[in-house]
Amino acid sequence: MTEREEDGAQVSTGTGTIEPAAEAIPELVIISGMSGAGRSTAAKCLEDLGWFVVDNLPPALIPTMVELGARSQGNVARIAVVVDVRGRRFFDNLRQSLSDLEAKNVTRRIVFLESSDDALVRRFESVRRPHPLQGDGRITDGIAAERDLLRELRGDADLVIDTSSLNVHELRAKMDAQFAGDEEPELRATVMSFGYKYGLPVDADLVVDCRFLPNPHWVPELRPYTGLNEEVSGYVFNQPGAKEFLDRYTELLQLIATGYRREGKRYVTIAVGCTGGKHRSVAMSEKLAARLATEGVETVVVHRDMGRE
Repeated sequence: MTEREEDGAQVSTGTGTIEPAAEAIPELVIISGMSGAGRSTAAKCLEDLGWFVVDNLPPALIPTMVELGARSQGNVARIAVVVDVRGRRFFDNLRQSLSDLEAKNVTRRIVFLESSDDALVRRFESVRRPHPLQGDGRITDGIAAERDLLRELRGDADLVIDTSSLNVHELRAKMDAQFAGDEEPELRATVMSFGYKYGLPVDADLVVDCRFLPNPHWVPELRPYTGLNEEVSGYVFNQPGAKEFLDRYTELLQLIATGYRREGKRYVTIAVGCTGGKHRSVAMSEKLAARLATEGVETVVVHRDMGRE
């Protein structure tokens, strides 16, 4: 006779032996990034969403944390670990832990919080605290050292969020958009309009330029409005090449999305730029996001520079 305790930690078989029950490996998110870029806020958001959050866990203990979660009989199904890099040895431990997780087929996602040097300096000065890596130097020295140490981790990140121009509520909204919900979608995309004169978005995976289209800014009756206005959008898409560009770029994104899914990448940020981020890029972003949504990609639209003029 064989008896099984499906939800317990053990399985009793007819041979009299005791075997461990199948352990459900918890979801794992690693939150890292620049000091002062919002790691604590991102962690608090996941905690509010029901994740088990561990702050400042030594990277060498991450695999152990996952094993303990797997033994919790489903009580710890989602784990978020906040890590930072304060020295070369610490970073080496993190890389080794990530390799161990990969060898054990643990699915892990890395969220990297980024911010500009200017924004980080302002934040450290406002709280009158030194950067953890500046030593006897300046805040900018600590920031430069941290960027160097984190460069490889940033390249491996599944999701990069630039918090330079975000407040706490906007960062929480971004985290909610990516992690709220009961089911994880295959792919999530953020389509972001921006203005080249304000700089490239540092968290963009793909950047496309709409400045080949005539600028509604030079049409007096359209200048006060944005690309969300129907007349402005109509003007943009009545220009030669606009609809063809949308069609072909959507086809290209379908190909890229297939590769992202195959490689396990779940998040992508597509930046669509024009001169000021008010007319052409906004109109194109809205249409592109709608196209992606029809292809089954969960999409969030962000207009970074709209309203700055």
